[in-house]
Amino acid sequence: MNVEKLNDDFAAIAEKINELDDMDYSDERYDDLEEELHDLEDAFIEEFGSELEEAIALVHDEFCPDNDVLLPIAYFAKNYIRLQRDKDGKYGYDVEFGEGVPVEVDDFPNQEVKLVLVPGPTRLLVTVGENAKQEAWRAK
Repeated sequence: MNVEKLNDDFAAIAEKINELDDMDYSDERYDDLEEELHDLEDAFIEEFGSELEEAIALVHDEFCPDNDVLLPIAYFAKNYIRLQRDKDGKYGYDVEFGEGVPVEVDDFPNQEVKLVLVPGPTRLLVTVGENAKQEAWRAK
């Protein structure tokens, strides 16, 4: 897997997600932007989907084996927090608590646990409630 291309393509998707999230449905550009996002997502899944699904399945096996593994785009956040640029001039990203796919984790009964894919670098985070975030996988 070309990790640099994965990171760049995912960052482009994150930027498009943020742009769409900041836009009102009544904006005349909304439908076109949404179509652009779907095209980016389709190309992303075509190129990296199988590797990402394997990584997500490994995380599911470790944290939440009773939950179904979904397509990678299901683990995208509704909005990404753009961070500082790294030494190569690329942005890092984070997410607010509450983003991602809800899962049931035996180690955290009665708590909201979610899995979310984050770019910059591409990684899968496990969030617990509003106070714990852990990296479960990173693209290498």
